[in-house]
Amino acid sequence: MKKLCIVLLLSATAATPLHAQLRAAPAPTPAAVPADSLSQDIAARSRDLSRLFDEIWQDKLRHEPEYATALGDKRYDDQLTDYSPRATNDSLARGRAYIQRLSVIDTTGLPHQQQLSAELMLRSLIEDQEAAQFKEWEMPVNQYEGLQLDLPQLAAHTSFDNAADYDHYIARLAKVPAAFSQTMTNLQSGLDDHRTPPRFLMQKAFAETQAIAAQKAADSPFALPLKSFPASVSPADRKRITEDLLDAISTQVLPSYQRFAKFLSVAYIPNCRTDPGISALPDGDAYYAFRIRQSTTLNKSAAEIHQIGLAEVARDQADMLAIVQKLGFSDQKSFNAALKADPKLHPTSANALLDAYRHYIAQMQPRLPELFGTLPKARLEVVAMPDYMAPNQPQAFYDQGTPDGRRPGNVDVNTYHFADRSLAGVEAVAYHEGIPGHHLQISIQQELAGLPAFRQQSYYTAYTEGWALYSERLGKEIGFYQDPYSDYGRLEADMWRAIRLVVDTGVHSQHWTRQQMVDYFHDHSGLDETNIQSEVDRYIAWPGQALGYKMGQLKILELRDRAKSALGPKFDLRAFHDVILSSGALPLDVLDKQVDTWIAAQKTTH
Repeated sequence: MKKLCIVLLLSATAATPLHAQLRAAPAPTPAAVPADSLSQDIAARSRDLSRLFDEIWQDKLRHEPEYATALGDKRYDDQLTDYSPRATNDSLARGRAYIQRLSVIDTTGLPHQQQLSAELMLRSLIEDQEAAQFKEWEMPVNQYEGLQLDLPQLAAHTSFDNAADYDHYIARLAKVPAAFSQTMTNLQSGLDDHRTPPRFLMQKAFAETQAIAAQKAADSPFALPLKSFPASVSPADRKRITEDLLDAISTQVLPSYQRFAKFLSVAYIPNCRTDPGISALPDGDAYYAFRIRQSTTLNKSAAEIHQIGLAEVARDQADMLAIVQKLGFSDQKSFNAALKADPKLHPTSANALLDAYRHYIAQMQPRLPELFGTLPKARLEVVAMPDYMAPNQPQAFYDQGTPDGRRPGNVDVNTYHFADRSLAGVEAVAYHEGIPGHHLQISIQQELAGLPAFRQQSYYTAYTEGWALYSERLGKEIGFYQDPYSDYGRLEADMWRAIRLVVDTGVHSQHWTRQQMVDYFHDHSGLDETNIQSEVDRYIAWPGQALGYKMGQLKILELRDRAKSALGPKFDLRAFHDVILSSGALPLDVLDKQVDTWIAAQKTTH
């Protein structure tokens, strides 16, 4: 009987991660059961488990209505998330109840994927309980994320098909003042508990807030749905909706941004911490260890990851120097200087930068069947990143489409200071954010049949970002990066992720200053100043998140080498990729087992 001991899990010490104890917990000896009864029992337990998965998923959508909207579920389009302390406590209580119910369902005899779903769901629920001890809700805002940035994206994530959709959106905007009030309450609690982000990051968040607060209602991103109406909305409704929506923006949304900006500048920012590292928090070292495990899904210490980063930086540096010397330069510094000064290696306009991304994605598209047996159906578009967020964002990011395909996946390209950006790295980033990276992996995952919804939407940083970084290399393997400058850009992109291992662990576990992070970037890369400045602030704002990229890529490469060594001439790259992608996003320790199982199965086939 494969049952899980909830008493052990909830009484465990913090020294051993709860999900690790989960895997180590012994299963009781099964009792003898007649075959017919066992078959019926398996069917009943399978139904119970599927119903529980759906109940937990529906709970998530109901309590995270913006997420439901982004997935194309319109049921909660008039709602906003409740950020109050009571809602947080209620969510944790529901999570504990789900852990209890899930733990007593015996998964013996169920299909492999259903057993895996049970393990992953329980792991996720337990991790939520572990995270609660660090009170992340008391630091919900920085320059990279938070209500000030999330709310303007509602318009782009909402489908407006009729007048009712507009009315729901207007009703949702009426709840913005309460959401900001709850957020300010949480931030104030963080002040009381000495849990704040660095002051200089919050000054950036203040600038973002103030920029939106100063806009006219019709010019704000909240008015985007008024730019075009579907034919189903009558002229009379268009007039009414325009008046009501602009009124909601003017009287509810913009005043809320103005109040929030005042709170930040007067009450919050002056009292924020000055040390950039998370170790400055009362439990910062323990929190960083948790964030490392959460991001990498590996049992690695900050010191180990720092050393891995140093080794990867040295390896990439050697490869980059080889290209530099072939191009006639004596060292990387002189090459990087020439790179920055060459106008041909910089976009002449925002549209030229967008077109560069489109070119490389179009180039990759017809070659995908050489690398994959399964391809996604979802469309992919390249768009400019919204102006209100661009100054503090990376050079590009992927915004996934809806599962039903109505909204395509987007590669959002940062055109802020476009003339300062190098074209050398565009090819690698296009493969990373688009295909065969994020768009391919996430779209395939959303289209997987037979998996519960939470598996179709699951995300593990090391898997998802590790796959995207691994995908940058696939272009090289099929003959792209023909331009040596672009190939140098590929290596620089890899170096960029290796540097992350060094500077992230440096600032959060070794008390590096922000300037040390910037200097390390300058000493080991030719990344442009705009990207360097936003990147170091990103690592400070998101402790551990940036570690997942390189650690995930290295794990996938390790698994590929293991499979090639074990299978020899029977190794099939397309089949290997399909195995990596066929179960959706997975923790790396689970992915390791999946690949070993596949290798064993391949050895027995002829």
